[in-house]
Amino acid sequence: MKRIFVWLFYAIGALSVAYLLAYVYLALTAPRITPGDPIEIYRDQDAPSYSMAPATVPV
Repeated sequence: MKRIFVWLFYAIGALSVAYLLAYVYLALTAPRITPGDPIEIYRDQDAPSYSMAPATVPV
């Protein structure tokens, strides 16, 4: 039973170290966002523009 708890302790420690390494990697390689930069939204060029559709008034 003690051996199972030791391996469980090691597994939890390994997962936590992997999580911290992934966090540091993502924090260091993330694109820098500066205030005033336009937001880049990627969409299909052939998609209809719903903002230009005429407004309809319900009767």
